[in-house]
Order: sequence, then C-alpha cells, then structure tokens
Amino acid sequence: MATQKRALLPWIKNEPYEDDFANSFERRLEFALIQEAAFVQMLRFERRRTERSGKQFMLVLISGADFRGESSGMLISNLVNAISSTTRETDVLGWYERDVTLGLLMTEIGMVDPLTINTIIEKISVAAQTTVSPEKYRQLTLTYRVFPHDSSKPSDKDGDFVLYPDLSRRQASPRKGQIVKRVLDICGSLFAILAFLPAFAIIALLVKLTSNGPVLFCQKRVGRYGKEFQFYKFRTMSTDNDPRIHQEYVAKLIAGDISGSTGIYKLVNDPRITPLGRFLRKTSLDELPQFFNVLKNDMSLVGPRPPLPYEFERYQTWHKRRVLELKPGLTGLWQVEGRSRTTFDEMVRMDLRYAIQQSFWFDLKIILQTPSAMYSGRGAC
Repeated sequence: MATQKRALLPWIKNEPYEDDFANSFERRLEFALIQEAAFVQMLRFERRRTERSGKQFMLVLISGADFRGESSGMLISNLVNAISSTTRETDVLGWYERDVTLGLLMTEIGMVDPLTINTIIEKISVAAQTTVSPEKYRQLTLTYRVFPHDSSKPSDKDGDFVLYPDLSRRQASPRKGQIVKRVLDICGSLFAILAFLPAFAIIALLVKLTSNGPVLFCQKRVGRYGKEFQFYKFRTMSTDNDPRIHQEYVAKLIAGDISGSTGIYKLVNDPRITPLGRFLRKTSLDELPQFFNVLKNDMSLVGPRPPLPYEFERYQTWHKRRVLELKPGLTGLWQVEGRSRTTFDEMVRMDLRYAIQQSFWFDLKIILQTPSAMYSGRGAC
C-alpha cells in the first residue's frame, strides 16, 4: 500500500521526487496520503467507472477532533499505518477533507451484503483501536457509504452528499457562472411572465370552460440532488385519469422496450388528454406556469426536464447524473434538438453533454431556439 502511494503521489502533486524526503516527519506523512483535491477527483472518477461497470465501491471516512492538534502528526501516522495494514494495495487512502476527515476508497468490492460490510468496518475499527489510546479512539467517528446503493440518493433534504463532495462543495461556493445563470433566470422569467400575461389569462379561461377541474396541475417532481418540489403546468388532462398508464409506459421506455419514435414521456393518443390539452402540449404552452418555478429557484430556464419520483426510482445509476449535476430546466438541449424523436438514453446523454458545455452563451442559444421548437411542434406528441 505504502509503495503504491509513494509511486502515485509525485504524479498527482506534479512535483519531482525528492531523495531527502525521509528527513522530515511531516513531509513523510503528507507523502503517505493522497491530498484532498486529488482524492475527491479520484472519488469522482470511481463514480463514473462504477456507473458503467456496475461494480460497487465503498467509501470509509474516519473523522477526529484531534486531527488539527499539535500532536496530530503521530496520531494520523499511526492510523494510516494501521488502516493500510488491513486494506488491499488497490485501495486508496487520502484526505477526504484536509485535517478533518481521512477517506479510504475501496474500489470494486463486488456486490457486497451487510455482513461483508460489517466485517470490513470491524477490521478497520479494530486496527484503529489497537493503534491509538482509548481516549483518542472514542473521539474518532467512522462512517461509510456503498456506491451504487438504491436506498442512498443525494438529497438536500437529508444532507447526504458524502459520495458527492465535488458537487456539494460546488453548491456551497457558487462560481461566477452560476451567479450569472441565476441572474439570467430571474430576469428572463420575470420578463416572460409579464410578456405572457394575456396568454396566461386566455389559457386559464379556456381550460376552465372546456373541462371540469382546476386550471393548474401541480405534482411532485425530482429536482437537483434528488430534492422534490411542486411543479406547475396548465392542466391538459381530465381529472379522473389513471396514472398507471404513464407509469407503465415510462417503465418500458427507460428499459428500452419502446422505440424513440413513439415519444419521450408522451403517449401517442393518450386517452387522458383533453382536446385543448393536445394543442397546449404540442405547442408547449402548458408549461408557461413553470416560469414561477424558475423564480422560486426550483428550476432554471435551461436544464434537463425534472422527472417524476417513480421515473427517478427506475433510473440506472448513470441516468441519475442528469438530476445530480444540474438544476432542472424549462427548456434544454433535448427540447431544441431531440424532443420525442430520441430514445431515453439519448436524451440523458444530451443532458450530460449540456452539463459539460453549459455557459451563458450556450444557455442564450438554447433559449433563442426554443420558440421555433415550440411553435413548429417538431417531434412533439
């Protein structure tokens, strides 16, 4: 383990190897641990690899109140030696959070059961317990996460960002681009609400006159980091519809049992939709109330469409990146380039491509292309 880390670190830190490295205890300790930025990046790469391979990995975190003290060097050195002796050469040990939390990245552990996980944690716990004093051991906190795991999804609600430090820290420290995007969202949504006020009034009146029920349709959708929010649309369906029709369709769509030509999320000849609703959906005018979702910061003007909770539950691990890395949007790359002509996987790839290319000018380009896609009804159902 130590040999592997000694070989890796000069490349990660982009520094030449120094022959007199062993002369300094602090430098030896720093050399034995992967530094925070590199460790977080390696965790991100491992998530990407697991999304494709399906082979689980495990992240173990050891936090201690004494990691910042004057005598922390010896304590951390002892812990590193003890943990290294119980792990494989392919496991990676480093700073998950500098001087606060040590991280152990255990790659490709296979499909483990609770008993195996408990065995791993117990070995690490016993190794630490036999290395440090009882008082210092009681001050240590040991936690773990397994990825992927159906029951552990990142969420603002429960604060479980442990496997996604790169995303959570990005959220805590907004970049200039994020601030510009939010300003564009506020200004754009306010302008649209004022500009479309006559359309709001006319559509609301027509919905009320042509079918029984409320003007607006509100439902829970999954937003960024898995946080659910109330999603607004003009009602396009009869009030006594059966949601199982859509649930069964989405299950087949995500599984790849339905060709892209039949539509994304939208059933052909859906019996639940009213005559007016067909027109509103074809032109996307039913989505005008979502400008209020943008003002509330649940959504952005540009981003992936927010899925329903039962859709999200059926996502493969790599599909979930479309809601973990991006705030949902009123329009997006799929709306202007694909819409119902693409498969579900192709739609997800478009969202992930947008995540990489996202910028003020790219957002502006998509916004300007949206009216043409709306009124042509290209690919809509």
